[in-house]
Amino acid sequence: MLVLPPPWRLPRRRAKALESFICTTIPTSPMKTPITMPGYYSWNQFERNCCVSELLEECALAEGKLIHGHIIKAAFYPDVSLLNRLANMYAKCGCLEDARQLFDKMHYRNIVSWNMMITGYAKCGHGEQHYAQLESLKLFCHMQLDGKKPNRITFAGVLSACIGLNNVQQGKQESRQVFDKMTARDVVVWNVIIAGYAQQGCVGEALKLLSQMQWAGLMPDEFTLGSLLSVCGSFLALEEGKQVHVHIIRIGLELSTFVGSALVDMYAKCKNIDVARRIFDTMLVHSSVTWTVMIAGYVQNGLGEEALKLFSQMQMEGVKPDQLTLASVLSACANLAALKVGKQIHAHTLASGFLSHLSVGNALVTTYAKSGCIEDAHQVFNAMSERDLVSWTAMIGGFAYHGFGKESLQLFEQMLKAGMKPDHITFIGVLNACSHSGLVHEGYQYFNCMTHDHNITPIADHYACMIDLLGRAGRLNEADNLMKTMPFEPHANLWGSLLASCRIHSNLELGIQAAECLFKLEPQNAANYVLMSNIYASAGRWDDVSKVRKMMKDRNVRKNPGCSWIEVKNTVHSFVAGDRSHPQVEEIYEMLEILARQMKAAGYVPDTNFVLHDVEDEYKDNFLIYHSEKLALAFGLISIPHGIPIRIVKNLRVCGDCHTAIKFISKIAGREIIVRDAHRFHHFKDGLCSCGDYW
Repeated sequence: MLVLPPPWRLPRRRAKALESFICTTIPTSPMKTPITMPGYYSWNQFERNCCVSELLEECALAEGKLIHGHIIKAAFYPDVSLLNRLANMYAKCGCLEDARQLFDKMHYRNIVSWNMMITGYAKCGHGEQHYAQLESLKLFCHMQLDGKKPNRITFAGVLSACIGLNNVQQGKQESRQVFDKMTARDVVVWNVIIAGYAQQGCVGEALKLLSQMQWAGLMPDEFTLGSLLSVCGSFLALEEGKQVHVHIIRIGLELSTFVGSALVDMYAKCKNIDVARRIFDTMLVHSSVTWTVMIAGYVQNGLGEEALKLFSQMQMEGVKPDQLTLASVLSACANLAALKVGKQIHAHTLASGFLSHLSVGNALVTTYAKSGCIEDAHQVFNAMSERDLVSWTAMIGGFAYHGFGKESLQLFEQMLKAGMKPDHITFIGVLNACSHSGLVHEGYQYFNCMTHDHNITPIADHYACMIDLLGRAGRLNEADNLMKTMPFEPHANLWGSLLASCRIHSNLELGIQAAECLFKLEPQNAANYVLMSNIYASAGRWDDVSKVRKMMKDRNVRKNPGCSWIEVKNTVHSFVAGDRSHPQVEEIYEMLEILARQMKAAGYVPDTNFVLHDVEDEYKDNFLIYHSEKLALAFGLISIPHGIPIRIVKNLRVCGDCHTAIKFISKIAGREIIVRDAHRFHHFKDGLCSCGDYW
């Protein structure tokens, strides 16, 4: 039963109509005396139609159906306006079939009736064949046969239906024919056709139409230009975006906050972040949207520190961030592994109530996972009242990145049971989980089920995961055969994964093959030369090591030095191998000497295979002890209080000897040590690592 709000909270006419419908369902004909309710004046058929039409404006589906039922029971004759409102109520509530049934039973239909159904179908897509869009076009034809003349609302709906068709070319030809036949085009119609072409990637044609619109004496509005700029950014169409910018300047809309924000967004997405910032700085008014767009632009361009600085400036100017701002700032924290700032944002979301927003929850899961706090990430995930595919994929990938392969796969199975359909990104996380945990059998199973069970065709990234999985497991021939049977040519990442596995398992022959391909595909990537040099060095082929180094010199290829970072008291300290530039260098080296003695007493033996220099063995130990991650760890031990985890980030893969040494140190010092290298996280505690020595 419909629950009525108190009459004094409703307009008198609406309260009267509701009470009349719910309290009395007296069959009456329009020729009889109008119904009289106690305490109200009598009202006639026309008044009743008006009252119920007003009611249907704000009705939910259940109340709308109840009112519809009372209309039938009361047996009075609703006019076309009321029937339109009823049908529109069904359409807005997603019950397009109910709206169509009502429409088909109408004895008389005016232009509003037709527009409502044409627009309703145009906005609602059903399946891959876009049945609803085709139905919209059919109704447009029937309307003209019925003698009704279309207006701008009709054409806007028809154009939207054309644009939404699955066959892009067909949609463009139908939409253009309709547009060309129109004798009167206002700004709304021009906006629809320009936005339609732009959204299909036909930015050049959209710009031509923009010029034609101006020649026709109509000025494009903020919507036209904003939609064009948005598409230019999405398709990285910088030159076309600059042309739109010229139009904006000509018509004097460059000071508009909406258009200015769209310009900042376009330039940022097109990797022209300096121009985006200049436009941002020249804007007279910065809305929260403008701040968010600029912050997101910095994040998209890998400038996380600039994003955090701008966020601080936004707060100082008293602008309140919304959920999109917080999600962007959290993305910056995730990329920088800025855990402290991420926790501050988390506290802010709790206080402001934004934690319930899906985008914020997803960003928090990613931030904690990338900052080494996988338990915190899981807690946030479990506390989310709503989860989408991004939520599940972020947590699955987080477990995989931290080496918790079984937990990642268990979560994937939970996701399937929850009725969530995975996509290709989800499977990248699943296959990575198998790769980092050595789950070869499971990896094959999930790789095959992508096609068989989920209708997802594997792309290069999935093959890269499988090749990495097989290579890490030492099954290099299988990895090589898989590359040969792929439906496309292997790209650099695939060869790079194979080369890295050849380095781990000292497979010289296959390593040479992979390196030769990489030297052609990525002649300036120093990592490939270093890997091949290391393979030669492991085999004792020092002449070939010299040849690779000479090749790098001749091609002017420079190796990125191994570097490790550690944050102490809001300051990031960086170290390279053999670094003596730190102000506390004497304390750091003294700590390393103490650790070296304690580790040796505990049974640690330096693995000199990781010193790939043609020098005597007695010198190799000195190279190992001063690796960047060991220097960062020694500084952490003398700077971070006991009981607080030590977190280190390295730009390259952690070396095998450092991995062994850190296991010993975690037990000797009784400390939890978390290392994030270029491939994954390592959690060291009590002499063990979460990776199980498999990475």
